[in-house]
Amino acid sequence: MADSRTKDDPPTRVVELVVNLDDATGEQVGAAIDRLIDAGALDAWATPITMKKGRPAVMLSILAKEEQQDDLATQLIQDTGSFGVRVRTWDRLVLDRDWHTRDTRLGKLRLKAGSIEGQTITVKPEHDDIVALAKQADVALSEARSVASAAADALLAELRKGGDHA
Repeated sequence: MADSRTKDDPPTRVVELVVNLDDATGEQVGAAIDRLIDAGALDAWATPITMKKGRPAVMLSILAKEEQQDDLATQLIQDTGSFGVRVRTWDRLVLDRDWHTRDTRLGKLRLKAGSIEGQTITVKPEHDDIVALAKQADVALSEARSVASAAADALLAELRKGGDHA
């Protein structure tokens, strides 16, 4: 059976905060991403870019709720030493999400089902669960991923037929 939602629905309007960094190490960028996620960013990523004069750099981007814009922009500057942050507002379509738990031959697995207007579109296993299953069952990550993918495919087929059996 689907678990009830415990978080607020994802926002449909978000802000993207972006800085270009030509003086940061990979470790500094990774640490900044971790801190920004911990501070409430919805997502964060780094994209390799080339700046003027052929300088290699990283574009660090985060998505945030509109009300978090100022706090996360300040955090972004503090964590990276950037002299400014570009801001862009995005409207987005977000699938409704339901959580399901399935027993597999390796153990319990959480699956996230995404739907729109009642039609299930996708089912994805939680990566952290796949890693934990591989570790506890002492199998390769690829094997745990195959087991998780099979569980996700089975749940997708079940949900598309209109069933929801634990």
